[in-house]
Amino acid sequence: MVKRPDKNKARLKRHLRVRNKISGAPQRPRLNVFRSAKHIYAQLIDDVNGVTLVSASTMDKEFEGFGGNKDAARKVGAALAKKAQDKGIKDVVFDRSGYIYHGRVKELAEGAREGGLNF
Repeated sequence: MVKRPDKNKARLKRHLRVRNKISGAPQRPRLNVFRSAKHIYAQLIDDVNGVTLVSASTMDKEFEGFGGNKDAARKVGAALAKKAQDKGIKDVVFDRSGYIYHGRVKELAEGAREGGLNF
């Protein structure tokens, strides 16, 4: 019997390893990304106080269209950047949550950069 490695378990291991090194502060929150098959979610988190400052996803009421492609990810990144600008946040730390910086994760990051976030 061939045992396939659990991809999500490996991703969570990578995520924990990275989280030991990076942290979000009130001046520079952590931009966290979660990706599912149908949707993508992003939030700005202040780890010092343990609060989510801003969030955006394809589940929001303002979002229209399919949430599981690159175009949707770019729109979510831009929406997150706009909400962050309204709260006065410009600089963030990018946390890709163990995902490869490719495809939807990359598009979300580029959308956020175009919206005015620095990371």
